Amino acid sequence: MKISVICVGKVKEKFYRDAIAEYSKRLSRYIKLEVIEVADEKTKEQCTENEINIVKDIEGERIINAIKDSNAYLVCLAINGKKLDSVELSKKIEHLGIQGTSHIYFVIGGSLGLSDNVLKKADYLLSFSNMTFPHQLMRVILLEQVYRSYRIMNNEPYHK
Repeated sequence: MKISVICVGKVKEKFYRDAIAEYSKRLSRYIKLEVIEVADEKTKEQCTENEINIVKDIEGERIINAIKDSNAYLVCLAINGKKLDSVELSKKIEHLGIQGTSHIYFVIGGSLGLSDNVLKKADYLLSFSNMTFPHQLMRVILLEQVYRSYRIMNNEPYHK
């Protein structure tokens, strides 16, 4: 299985980069992982709804252009998506593999969220919480949960 994580913006803080590197290393036992960063669009402090949509659309085009495998399964992280516990996420990933899916994209939007164009392309909307998290931290949380999923699938201790 190949998993690609498309994220808007770069991770600036070393502690996030270290955590991402650690989970990437751990995941290398199970999958081929690719993290794709697309540029974030500069935004003013106070934006109108129209300006927000323009920024999301620009970032959305960058995300869509980063999707190279048209047969891949596209999961967008969205606050209004389906909430799964760790075991359910593990079963979801495992089921996709059994169905013949060989590539999953997870998409993490920028600070303003994802454009409607990206959300419409999604095969699945996934929410980790009703809370909002910094997108750099969301990368760590996502990679940890994918790692946990593979530990669960392989009946390996970790998920307690």
